[in-house]
Amino acid sequence: MALAEDHRRQLQAYRESIDNIDASLVFMLAERFKITKAVGFYKKEHDLPPADKSREQEQVERLRALAKSANLDPEFSEKFLQFVIREVIQHHERIRERGEL
Repeated sequence: MALAEDHRRQLQAYRESIDNIDASLVFMLAERFKITKAVGFYKKEHDLPPADKSREQEQVERLRALAKSANLDPEFSEKFLQFVIREVIQHHERIRERGEL
């Protein structure tokens, strides 16, 4: 019985750490999108296109290198970044069209 309780406690500790990490990710993404929103308004003000393919490629390459150094699958990191980039571009397009998100 004590062994089962030890397993339950260990699993709970892992889950608490995961929950803390998830919360950090959400707050970091919120901060990132605050900045990209400002970029969207800057681009609108200066008549710049919503997407910048060369910047996107630089970011993908940089994130893949970071992923490798962190022992994270570079393919996963690229998929994640591509998802974020698509969302940012959609936000920039809405800002350009409507002047708001």
